[in-house]
Amino acid sequence: MSRHKSKSPASRNIRLADQIQKDLATLIQRELDISKVGLITLSGVDLTADYAHAKVYFTVLGAEPEVATAALNEKAGWLHSLLFKMLHIHTVPTLRFIHDEQMARGIEMTQLIDRANRPNDFPAEPGNLDDIETGKK
Repeated sequence: MSRHKSKSPASRNIRLADQIQKDLATLIQRELDISKVGLITLSGVDLTADYAHAKVYFTVLGAEPEVATAALNEKAGWLHSLLFKMLHIHTVPTLRFIHDEQMARGIEMTQLIDRANRPNDFPAEPGNLDDIETGKK
């Protein structure tokens, strides 16, 4: 009797989602024109339990999210066929690309915090505030 734990369907789903993310990242980098779609970074893949559909979350630099989303979804069938050749599994999911709003909000918040913490954005001495308000030097 084997003492190895059987791998659960949930862990297979996670492993497959990770592999799809890795392979798609390579395909997108190699096959799509950055000047049109921007620099795409995949942030996650959600697979349905039957592996028939995948939501692919991404962020983009150098292009509007709507433009990148449209371009990626337009190429989804082609990327699916390339992925099918790479994965060697029975069911390769149909792909739907979704701009990752949470990642974009996180980046904006980080930039706001960094800006607020820069010392040169504030007067050097608290006493200078009165001088600024009255116009004295």
